[in-house]
Amino acid sequence: MILHIPPVVFLHASCAVLYGALTTLILINQRRSRTGTWLAGASLLTAVWSLAVALAWLLPLGSVASWLELARAAAWYGFVLHLYRLTLTARRQLRQTFTTMGLLAVLVVGGLPLLSAAIQEPAGTLWSLNIAIRLGVAVCSLLLLENLYFNTPGEVRWHINLLCVALGGLFLYDLALYSDALLFRRVAAPLFSARAAVTAIASPLLAIAAARNRKWSINIHVSREVVFHSATLIMAGIFLLGLAAAGEIFRHGGAEWGIVAEVSLIFGGIVAIAVLLTSGSARSLLRVMVVDHFFSNRYDYRREWMRCIDTLTAPQTHTGLQARAIRALAEVVNSPAGALFVRAPEEVAFQWAGSWNMPAVTLPVPPGHGLLPAFRNGDWIVELDKIPEAATWFIELPRSWLAVPLNHQGTLIGFVVVARARAQFKLDREVFQLLRVVGREVASRVAEQRAAQVLSQTRQLRDYSQRFAFVIHDIKNVSGQLSMLLTNAEVHADNPEFQRDMLATVRASVAKISRLLTRLEAQRQERSHALITPSERVQSVIETMRLTRGVDIQVQNGGCEAGAAMDPESFDTVLTHLLNNAVEAGHPDEPVTVRLHHENLSIVVDIIDHGPGMAPEFIRDELFRPFSTTKGGGHGIGAYQSRELLREAGGDLLVLSRPGEGTTMRLLLPAVQAATKQPATLAA
Repeated sequence: MILHIPPVVFLHASCAVLYGALTTLILINQRRSRTGTWLAGASLLTAVWSLAVALAWLLPLGSVASWLELARAAAWYGFVLHLYRLTLTARRQLRQTFTTMGLLAVLVVGGLPLLSAAIQEPAGTLWSLNIAIRLGVAVCSLLLLENLYFNTPGEVRWHINLLCVALGGLFLYDLALYSDALLFRRVAAPLFSARAAVTAIASPLLAIAAARNRKWSINIHVSREVVFHSATLIMAGIFLLGLAAAGEIFRHGGAEWGIVAEVSLIFGGIVAIAVLLTSGSARSLLRVMVVDHFFSNRYDYRREWMRCIDTLTAPQTHTGLQARAIRALAEVVNSPAGALFVRAPEEVAFQWAGSWNMPAVTLPVPPGHGLLPAFRNGDWIVELDKIPEAATWFIELPRSWLAVPLNHQGTLIGFVVVARARAQFKLDREVFQLLRVVGREVASRVAEQRAAQVLSQTRQLRDYSQRFAFVIHDIKNVSGQLSMLLTNAEVHADNPEFQRDMLATVRASVAKISRLLTRLEAQRQERSHALITPSERVQSVIETMRLTRGVDIQVQNGGCEAGAAMDPESFDTVLTHLLNNAVEAGHPDEPVTVRLHHENLSIVVDIIDHGPGMAPEFIRDELFRPFSTTKGGGHGIGAYQSRELLREAGGDLLVLSRPGEGTTMRLLLPAVQAATKQPATLAA
């Protein structure tokens, strides 16, 4: 025989379990606050009342359940009254509120004898008195809840929205239940049973309200992922139910098209839901809505920190640190793209270092750019819309939104430009603080990689210096051979066979010395910085190349006749190396062009070829890295040496190139006056 359990028992038992769990969570997570104690007490009385009603089916607990019901209502009234006392304006209006509620109580209690005399039934009078008191408590609770809502400042009212919805629903239902009972002189069984369901539905709203209010000192953890996925499933279910209802309407409208319309709508709805679930923008919008309405904090900081560390340290061979650093910051604001700019210790400008779903940037950010002061020494997140200069400078970066500084040990080593979020939300202090913390972690990773690269280059230079010792040893060997040859020549100079051997030995020694000299081309010597005229040096080097290599190089001089302070041989070395590279990279039908002009008190020499060009990643990672070369017989130090020689003279070497668009090597030198510049000797 199957035991039949009435709905009233099942519903009240379920309600008791839910409020028992809520009470346990509050007691475990509260931090000795009066608000938490009030909420725990009201929740506990609700659980005990529900349990008593459920057990009344087996035990004679009807009167106990009735008194517990009144205690439950009084506890929720006391909880709301406690919250009302905490509002800023409550102290001025508390006396007026108490007076109003007292008058209502007097009117209710004073009117009961008149009602009892009219009815002339003592039992009915007592029953009506009980119901009337409960009705009065519900009315007073609603009035108090209304005062709490409207006396809470508008900017923080969202903290109590869910609480007012939950308790307002309970008080309204009690008002309807007792009004019906007072009118018809009996409690409707379906309404009484349904009150347990209404009370149970309010429990998760109360839990979320407690988690959202920090001042209550109740730290109930609600999983953001669970809430997000639950909201997604609920919305998808409601959407499909709506489509099914529409299909059912079509079916009743016409049998011929009904089933076709129903199947088509449901299938189309499933496809639409699949598209929305796989859409980053849709998921981002839903996540923003869930966070704004269900949580007091926008971020789960433990999860965000673990995500940042996993992103930065993930062993992804196909993704460099630059892209991972950008992604770690961009994902904080749910942005789909970004770009990284860093400044090397020996440089003054911020160079593009990498992008994530954004194009490369050719021009560096100079030290005088208006964006840099806005960082306030690396402690301020900048909204690019508020910097007029940034809008034109970052025109190559579509939808650029925020600039996050990378502050490492008090030094601004770079910044990340973040694209606009998939779903817009309000930027507040919490967002900026998390971006600042993640930015510092990213800065430490970037600085660590830079230190590792410097260490690697130092080791390479050490290895290169060791090769000089081998060169010196070889020179000593050649010197010994030639000395021996001279000694033997005094004896065998007239011997034809000796003469042939001597020529072969000298020829081999010359070839060996030439190879040694080639290996020593990168050796740095002391150079004197004299005043030179770059336009004259350019003409001289081009004439020499025309005689030796037979190449045609065009010169375009925009009236640049100023002088510069640089060692003439160093300038010729730089120019010769860059021209040779341009000739080798260019096409025979399109000659190399050298263009001279002035720009911001600097002499600019552009060497332009029409070759295949270079990728931004190659320029960033390989072109100026010592001992890295793509040429079969190259040393890999030509571009590095050229840039270092120019920087020693106060200039720089910039590369403007894209694949398929040729290359422009831009030499920059400070322009000086011949009368004021004194030659100086510097150790290179």
